[in-house]
Amino acid sequence: MNPAPAAHARVILLSGPSGSGKSSLAERSGLPVLQLDDFYKDGDDPTLPRLPDGAVDWDSPLAWHRDQAVAAIRALHEHARAEVPVYSIPDNGRIATRALELDGAGAFIAEGIFAAEIVAECAEQGLLGDALCLRNGALTTAWRRLRRDVREGRKSLPVLLRRGLRLMRAERSIVGRQVSLGSSPCAGPEAERRIRAVAARRELSAV
Repeated sequence: MNPAPAAHARVILLSGPSGSGKSSLAERSGLPVLQLDDFYKDGDDPTLPRLPDGAVDWDSPLAWHRDQAVAAIRALHEHARAEVPVYSIPDNGRIATRALELDGAGAFIAEGIFAAEIVAECAEQGLLGDALCLRNGALTTAWRRLRRDVREGRKSLPVLLRRGLRLMRAERSIVGRQVSLGSSPCAGPEAERRIRAVAARRELSAV
């Protein structure tokens, strides 16, 4: 049986532009991680938003199942366990589900480019431990994103280059929107300190 504090774990919402290092930072934290990108809509969903050229706008919050993501966070908060999807970006769809368990942790990270979209909702429901927006220089983020996407074979190279250029030009506005939604902008070291602080507070509250 999991210790009682896990039933009241708080979420740390980690946002930032694609390629800013969210996944790596979350992994280094040692906390359980909910990958919000797994809540993308399937590629054949008729409600997917479109760019002017007709391509799917995967960087729009409308490409994402917001309510399902919040429900998973609430389940982790209340029950320390949630059934979550496994999404394949190359396949443009969900390929499986898995059980995510907190194993006694008093805090967990939910990371993804849409994490800031649910800051207010998580705060209102008493789920929020902190909300962070990871930021770097636009060129650094663009290079990291391209290396990752090519390595993982997410899309064809021309698609990745077009998207990368668009996101690099929009990075300032992307960060600005996430901050306006309630996330605190910070570089990696500060984000790590704040994550540790939330985890420490939850541990103390359990004593």
